[in-house]
Amino acid sequence: MAAELDVAAGALLTVWESARERTTSRVSGAQLRAVMVIEQHDGINLRRLAVQLDMLLSSASRLCDRLVAAGMLEREPGRLDRREISLHLTPEARRLLAELRDDRRQQLAAILAGMTPEGRQALLRGMREFDEAARGRGAPVRSVEPAGPWSAGHPGEGSVAVPTQQWPGDPSVARTA
Repeated sequence: MAAELDVAAGALLTVWESARERTTSRVSGAQLRAVMVIEQHDGINLRRLAVQLDMLLSSASRLCDRLVAAGMLEREPGRLDRREISLHLTPEARRLLAELRDDRRQQLAAILAGMTPEGRQALLRGMREFDEAARGRGAPVRSVEPAGPWSAGHPGEGSVAVPTQQWPGDPSVARTA
């Protein structure tokens, strides 16, 4: 079953990867991961970001320097401790993430349009159950906004969770800045 799922998931991963590749003309893969983590944890400090990205503090600092230079990130002194810097996305970074997600959703909608309504619902049910099982094992996940018009119209029907981190060995993830 795991091998069959690995093969079947190839198309989904291709959609994710092609959308990511279109954004990497503006930021690297490591920078995109950092932007996504900061989006989820607005105001995160540099040390926590380094832990989330599984990189050295100095590498995370250089990565943030490049994001600031690219206009994607703002640093702000902490309110309680001025030595601690909190990280926030700029409107440009938020636009980049919106473009990425819009691109993914358009590609997914085109693929889902070729499926039967029953197949789409079965896929959604299976993905939800997979998400619950992954969460039960402590896998890192984040919620994604409603997926589109193919949902049944029930509250949350289009919501699916996806990993915030790539799985070990995934070549699309840069581990250093």
